[in-house]
Amino acid sequence: MSVKVVALVAKSGTGKTTMLEKVIRELKIRGYRVGAIKHDAHRFDIDKPGKDSHRITAAGTDTMLICSPEKLALVKQHADAPSVEELLETYFQDVDIVLTEGFKKSSLPKIELHRRERSATLICRGEEYDPALIAVASDEQLELDVPLLDLNNVEEVTDFIEARFLK
Repeated sequence: MSVKVVALVAKSGTGKTTMLEKVIRELKIRGYRVGAIKHDAHRFDIDKPGKDSHRITAAGTDTMLICSPEKLALVKQHADAPSVEELLETYFQDVDIVLTEGFKKSSLPKIELHRRERSATLICRGEEYDPALIAVASDEQLELDVPLLDLNNVEEVTDFIEARFLK
């Protein structure tokens, strides 16, 4: 895979989205072009009923794209969800790195976020051993076989990502 990617994984309520936002902002300050994929195990709709784009999609289009001078959005129907690798190769060739939220069962390199108050165990070093784990960002000291980062220090997490994938 030619696209550089790292998945932020954690149990629900740990702060994946917050960390993702902060790391994206920090990477942008450092001059990188950043993509992101949010894994959603549930159904979602980015369109609003009554809007023309929603009406066009609801009419049965297989692919619908809405475009303005600043951005575009693509709605593509599929019977089987594409793999994260397919998404990366198809949509993210124009960025320096892609950060994903979720995809904990993928083979993507992972940084697991761990918050002591949320859970006593890790996903990637708990009942199962995930060889794709490259670091853990935690608010407590842990004995690990991968680097331990400070969950509350976004610069440290970003430095790790930059050193590992972008330098």
